[in-house]
Amino acid sequence: MTSHHVRVLTCAAALSLLVGCVAVGPAAAPTERVGAVRTVAGTSPGGLSARREVAPLPEAPTLEDYLQYARENNPGLQAARSRWEAARERVPQVKSLPDPRFTYRYFIESVETRVGPQRQGLGLAQMFPWFGKLSLRGKMAVEAANAVWRRYEAEELKLRYRVRHAYYEYYYLARAVVVVERTRNLMQYLEEVARTRYKVAAAEHSDVIRAQVELGKLEDRLRSLKDLRGPVAARLNAALNRPVNAPLPWPEEIREDEVDAVDEQLLDWLQETSPELAALEHEIGRESHGIALARKDFYPDVTLGLDYIATGSARMSGVSDSGKDPIVAMVSVNLPIWRDRYRAGEREARARHRAAQRVRAERENALGSELKMVLYGFRDAERKIDLYRDTLVPKAHQSLRATETAFRAGTASFLDLVDAERILLEFELSYERALADRAQRLAELDMLVGREIPRRAAPHGETQQTPAVKRVEEVLHDE
Repeated sequence: MTSHHVRVLTCAAALSLLVGCVAVGPAAAPTERVGAVRTVAGTSPGGLSARREVAPLPEAPTLEDYLQYARENNPGLQAARSRWEAARERVPQVKSLPDPRFTYRYFIESVETRVGPQRQGLGLAQMFPWFGKLSLRGKMAVEAANAVWRRYEAEELKLRYRVRHAYYEYYYLARAVVVVERTRNLMQYLEEVARTRYKVAAAEHSDVIRAQVELGKLEDRLRSLKDLRGPVAARLNAALNRPVNAPLPWPEEIREDEVDAVDEQLLDWLQETSPELAALEHEIGRESHGIALARKDFYPDVTLGLDYIATGSARMSGVSDSGKDPIVAMVSVNLPIWRDRYRAGEREARARHRAAQRVRAERENALGSELKMVLYGFRDAERKIDLYRDTLVPKAHQSLRATETAFRAGTASFLDLVDAERILLEFELSYERALADRAQRLAELDMLVGREIPRRAAPHGETQQTPAVKRVEEVLHDE
């Protein structure tokens, strides 16, 4: 190896070391916290190919089992997590220096100098953005990643709401099937009673027809409810990332815990813990750093470099420094002279910042109004639960008992008895519907405020079922 080759390698190594030392700081891993993701068991990068491998559910799954299963297997939630992971990896990229530039030059016609002909040259250069640019780019990427993380949290809350809403709808369907089936069985009995009484001339033929009409209506209603089980279960299966035809057992109960929160407190929680509003706050922070970065365009970027030129020996002997290879240090800057363009960039950044603030304000107003509407639905469902459980269903039962007594005494018609039973059926269904509506609205409130609202067990027990009513089957059993 010749002496000039040694000098070439030495110069290149020196410049590489210089570039590397400068680049270590900005390229290091960011210390800013951009959120922490819990490890999701069962998450597979296999995508759709892994979707068909259905994880088993417990034999008698509870609502919490469904929620945990959905969190671990829902592809939409996993996609949101992957988006956050991708956004997080932007941080070290934007904080890193641009790649250094290596240049090789070969002189087609060598340049003759006193010390010898110049034949080829090597160059290495590194551009350094103006002070603060890399840091601001990193801060913008961190804010963007934090916004995506908050959207991941919002997606998880939405998934919990979807599962709970579908579960409670499934519960209502199960209760409706039970109530209608019991009423159908009763109507079958009443139809037999009407036919028996008609045979002994103790009832009119219209009573038999009326009973058969009501029985047909109940049969049709019951078939519709049972056919609805597939679509309702499919909606729950979709949230769980299970095949839509996968069997799901009927839900057993709904908790009716009391809520320890007033409207003003819920509105405060909406401001404090809503992940959707938090994501928009991070967007505002990102655009704020964008304004500062736009101002940096008024300052130049600096490029440092070293050039090495390989020089042959001088043609004449006795020339001092014959064949000496020159090394040239280089500094260059760009000239930010197009001030109008930079001012336009700063105005654009300020406009983006204002837009982000207004989007946040608009969304806050929308969420506030949505929260008030959901609160209305929640209070209305609570009112209906109390009304049907404590007043209407017991009164309907009393009316049925009284109508049955009058029917025995011959002062009430068979049509009156059927009407009383129909009213009781509708009240019981309305009670079950109010239970499901209340639970669905409470799930929606949790999603909106970004946290689980404090609850405490109701004084009368953990669950509320249809009030125990002595059915008319028992009343008419000895008819």
